Amino acid sequence: MQINRSDLPDVDDVIGAHAELLGSQLHSISEALFPPAASKALRKFTSGEAAKLIGVSDSTLRKMSLAGEGPQPETTTNGRRLYSLSDINEIRRMFARSARGREAIEFVPHRRENEHLQVLAVTNFKGGSGKTTTSAHLAQYLALQGYRVLAVDLDPQASLSALLGVLPELNVGHNETLYAAIRYDEDRRPLGDVIRNTYFDGLDLVPGNLELMEFEHTTPKALADGSASDGGAIFFARIASALDDVAEDYDVVVIDCPPQLGFLTLSGLCAATSMIVTVHPQMLDVSSMSQFLLMTRDLLGVVRDAGGQLKFDFVRYLLTRYEPQDAPQTKVVALLRNLFDDHVLTNPMVKSAAISDAGLTKQTLYEIGPGNLTRSTYDRAMESLSAVNGEIEELMRAAWGRS
Repeated sequence: MQINRSDLPDVDDVIGAHAELLGSQLHSISEALFPPAASKALRKFTSGEAAKLIGVSDSTLRKMSLAGEGPQPETTTNGRRLYSLSDINEIRRMFARSARGREAIEFVPHRRENEHLQVLAVTNFKGGSGKTTTSAHLAQYLALQGYRVLAVDLDPQASLSALLGVLPELNVGHNETLYAAIRYDEDRRPLGDVIRNTYFDGLDLVPGNLELMEFEHTTPKALADGSASDGGAIFFARIASALDDVAEDYDVVVIDCPPQLGFLTLSGLCAATSMIVTVHPQMLDVSSMSQFLLMTRDLLGVVRDAGGQLKFDFVRYLLTRYEPQDAPQTKVVALLRNLFDDHVLTNPMVKSAAISDAGLTKQTLYEIGPGNLTRSTYDRAMESLSAVNGEIEELMRAAWGRS
């Protein structure tokens, strides 16, 4: 029996019903995990962890605690001393005040007057390549090291915002994303108005939601009617211009780019001082990356011809979800290293159940702590994360001229 197509429901009604059903279920799950009155909080660190982050010995912290110097740790019933990240940063500042020159910089690594704002764009237009996971862990790692970090969620899906405790469908209203600072009309606002503090001391966030898609729709119209330079910046320079307004408050900006090469991504790349391309080492993903690189070259070439400045401190490929025992993946990794040499980061992001388990509750590995996972699994994942993020930090410091 032939189907009468006129009896079929409109596809937008079907999709809309599914969206409402899924949204309602996700809302219920979110409220169960994070009640409306609740907010995410970062765990406290043991004295050993705190000492390692600061760069001193555990005995030094113990002596300070006994002498009543600096922030006093919370003491548990079994005598363990616990420090918050704000405590750790205050102790860093104490050591920096009593140190001099390069030693002071090691305790409080804020950039100096002759060091430019680092803007790291994490990108690729292949979904599932680990952009958001990389962005969140990199931003948190740098905050743990004492840098002043701004995370910018450029993806309308806003997974980075959710990981950092801001639910896009509940906590982000009209004109409260980056779009507020780059739009073309009279509703444009300074970027500082939409920046939010997070539960991570030293890490702020520009949240995202679906409103970011407006930039993809309004930019062609602005280019057509000649208003693309309204506000003093052409479309591809608008994010850089917005960041200039808050540059003095930060050392590093981490941009989580959307998984497509649209106007948002293009403007994000033009604001960047460095680019990290996440690559899942499988042939389909590498083929997709090849197309991404070709399109990026062509689009950035147009931007350069239009007067855009495209000088990156570094471009690196980060291998993500890598399984060393997987022979085909190992061959792909060898191919990439042979082709791109030092442009491939030495350390890969190894696939780990620990990161996946943490993500189930919208947490990162830095938040969840070793007590919630098998110790060996946690340690392997942390070793991989710290190696990757430490390598990126060293590239950043080299761009500043630091050893």
